[in-house]
Amino acid sequence: MPEIIETIVYRLDELSDAAKDAARGWYREGGFDHDWFEFVYDDFERICPILGISLRTRPVRLFGGGTRSKPCIWFSGFWSQGDGACFEGDYRHARFAARRIRAYAPTDTALHRISDTLQSVQRRNFYQLQATVTHRGRYYHEHCMAIAVDRDSPTGQDMTADAEDVVAQALRDLARWLYRQLEREYEHLTSDAAVDEAIVANGYTFTEAGRRFG
Repeated sequence: MPEIIETIVYRLDELSDAAKDAARGWYREGGFDHDWFEFVYDDFERICPILGISLRTRPVRLFGGGTRSKPCIWFSGFWSQGDGACFEGDYRHARFAARRIRAYAPTDTALHRISDTLQSVQRRNFYQLQATVTHRGRYYHEHCMAIAVDRDSPTGQDMTADAEDVVAQALRDLARWLYRQLEREYEHLTSDAAVDEAIVANGYTFTEAGRRFG
């Protein structure tokens, strides 16, 4: 026989501190947008061409049956020692990279340093260095990137002794930079203030113990 059961529901600001924590925990586990990182990826995709990096892409199947291209960027985080970020692409010298990256990100000294490092090693090699970056293994961090550096010299001139290490280190530094941006974005979006704002904006209600209602 059907029964009518009445339940009192609460908005977030009506809950006790312990119930608020439970409500936040629910949101972080189940209500959090799994594509939260896309804004960081978009920023990275704008930065790479400035530095001379052409990201590789891969086809991704859509729900409707078609496909679209996504950049070859991966990450894992943020709790294990092996977490990190990596990418695949091709690097060439980009003119005015140091000036352009400062215009794009005027306060980001890490990006400035990466650009300056690449500019300096390119100058020593007459701007002929190029590199190919591919992912290897099943983890996603900067040391999972295989980086092959060579010099496109019309006379067959060798690279300077430090060129391969300098370019590889700069590209790994860029992967570490990406991971830090992802980590900061995640920490911001999962902070109490951001979670509370999202819960209130969506009008979620909870039981007295902080369990999501419905």
